[in-house]
Amino acid sequence: MSSTAAHPLSTPMHNTMASPIVQAAAWLRSATFPSERPLINLSQAAPTAAPTEQLRREMARIAIEDDTAHQYGPVLGLPDLRNEIASQWNAHYHGDITSNDVAISSGCNQAFTSVMSTLCAAGDEIILPSPWYFNHKMWAEMNNVTVAALETGPDLLPDLQRAAKLITPRTRAIVLVSPNNPGGAEYPAELVTQFYALAKAHRIALVIDETYRDFDSRTGVPHYLFQQSDWRETVVQLYSFSKAYRMMGHRIGSIVASPARLQQVEKYLDTVTICPNQLAQKSALWAMQNLSDWVAEERLEILARREAVAKGFEGLKDKGWVLRGCGAYFAYVEHPFDMPSTELVPWLLENASLLVLPGTAFMPQGHKDAEKQLRIAFANADLAQISQLFDRLHQIEL
Repeated sequence: MSSTAAHPLSTPMHNTMASPIVQAAAWLRSATFPSERPLINLSQAAPTAAPTEQLRREMARIAIEDDTAHQYGPVLGLPDLRNEIASQWNAHYHGDITSNDVAISSGCNQAFTSVMSTLCAAGDEIILPSPWYFNHKMWAEMNNVTVAALETGPDLLPDLQRAAKLITPRTRAIVLVSPNNPGGAEYPAELVTQFYALAKAHRIALVIDETYRDFDSRTGVPHYLFQQSDWRETVVQLYSFSKAYRMMGHRIGSIVASPARLQQVEKYLDTVTICPNQLAQKSALWAMQNLSDWVAEERLEILARREAVAKGFEGLKDKGWVLRGCGAYFAYVEHPFDMPSTELVPWLLENASLLVLPGTAFMPQGHKDAEKQLRIAFANADLAQISQLFDRLHQIEL
């Protein structure tokens, strides 16, 4: 006889917030849009286009000709890919990284969860600048790790003095994302160095997620972390191949950390996925070696969209809109309406065919500003759609 009683659910998992991306997808399933006002989806920070044709042809070739692409591989990733990352990162950061400092993961989210699992146990604490990337917060909740919210200023940059006051004996890491998700802010190199010094002084980790590194508007070295002689004692860097090479569904990311840290990461990865996807790794290696010019063109296109978004919000100032941050894939804004963001987002979907995310997805529960904020992920909108976005925002009267 089958039982109708529900299976027990762990309290941390029950208390973990739901993904706003999942909620947004649910809204779309029941939504319809008039032909004269098609949907502009500004909710998800991942490319919707397929990889370039050259890369797809190489993927097909590997799948057909390379039998090892279908077998288990090293838990920490293919040696050739780890070598290539170390080499290119050293050129980019003027750093001191070896292949033994590099591991490959099944996407950047897994890079984060694997590293944090080596740093934290239930009851420990991490510091996240707010607004934060919601999956970072979700991992902490489902593992009973306390998040100390580091409130950012009007420019969305984290404050060093505020961070220092949040450190307790249970603090295990400070997590930075630059260019930032959701805010778009690019953290100045000097500020990142100051956070490195703070983390080092307190013997905690500085975890820097650079998923959107390839779309930084700045030229030159974005930070000096890998130029520090003892960076391995403090620094962990995370990266994603999803954005630069449009390899979202292939789930491939990387970790740069000390070999001692990666030995512990290896236990996690061996338990969760055994090894990263072999086809994805071989494809990523080819992409790194052959698509630098293409990535540079993609960067310029994203920067052009960023400029158009910034200009568009300049024209909305008189209506009360405030652009808090704009960079990488994101604009983070304050809206002028009395309606809270959690109600405004479905209203915009129904009445303006615009899908964005509310600030409540990125802020502590009950934060006074969350209901005035929206995240707009513009990377998948071309310049014509960005123009339509602002035409529709101009027309809103609430």
